[in-house]
Amino acid sequence: MRAFTAAAVQVAPHPGPLTAESVTRNIDRCIEYVRRCVEATGAELVVLPESCTTGFTPGIPTEDLWELVSEVPGPVTQRLCDLAAELGIHLVAGTYERGPTPETVFNSSILVDPAGEIRGVYRKTHPFCSEAVAGGGWVTPGDTVTVVDTELGRIGMIICFDGDYPELARIQAVRGAEVIARPSALLRSADVWELTSRARAYDNHVFVVGANATGTDAAGVHYFGNSHVVTPVGHIVAKAASHEGWVSARLDPAEALASLTPGSNITQGFDHLRDRNLDLIRNHREDLEAPAKTSFPHA
Repeated sequence: MRAFTAAAVQVAPHPGPLTAESVTRNIDRCIEYVRRCVEATGAELVVLPESCTTGFTPGIPTEDLWELVSEVPGPVTQRLCDLAAELGIHLVAGTYERGPTPETVFNSSILVDPAGEIRGVYRKTHPFCSEAVAGGGWVTPGDTVTVVDTELGRIGMIICFDGDYPELARIQAVRGAEVIARPSALLRSADVWELTSRARAYDNHVFVVGANATGTDAAGVHYFGNSHVVTPVGHIVAKAASHEGWVSARLDPAEALASLTPGSNITQGFDHLRDRNLDLIRNHREDLEAPAKTSFPHA
């Protein structure tokens, strides 16, 4: 990894109902804000929110959503690819992806390189309970891990609720991820949003760039923004408010683990990846793979 500036851009989806026109307007808004962000910050990596082409909650049947989105690559993502090429940046953006049948929609993110080529596609492996097909929602989960080699460094890809699951980020870190991009439309609290990004960054000594939606989506659901950039010691170095805009920070591998905590004269001595007890993991692999649920009452 080399030093570079990364930015998280948060935009509000066009208010409902969801139509082909509103998808176009959403993409227009993303393009406007990414252009402004890059001009202002010189960012070489820009992360947009989850499902930024539609808004998170579609408010329409899965089959109708399938008709409004496209395969990846496809018409919905092409303008974002053209934007990355125009600006010469790496761009991560969330979008619903058309599956093989009208009942199959993936919650995906793409990583586009400065030539406008899609270098990585990730399909959300942990859909939130309300969006998952199994819970009556519209998203079919993915089943693969995505880490992309770029000229900036190795970038891992997760989406929103995936950040609650430490195993996914750990696999990416073991595969060499140095930065994790987290497009999101988080529906819980700012505390949980920050906690999970900071924990995944600290657990794995990676930078996390989290872009969270703001505004109100087609189904009338509200989002709080607070996009952020987190360092490999779990320190938030840039944080947005709730309105549309962006935050940016310089990601420098030479400084990532220079001290135990930000500004400390105590050097970093441990490595969460190197120091794992692999025998413990091997001895309890069955426990890690076993079905489980909380003992506390919940809906």
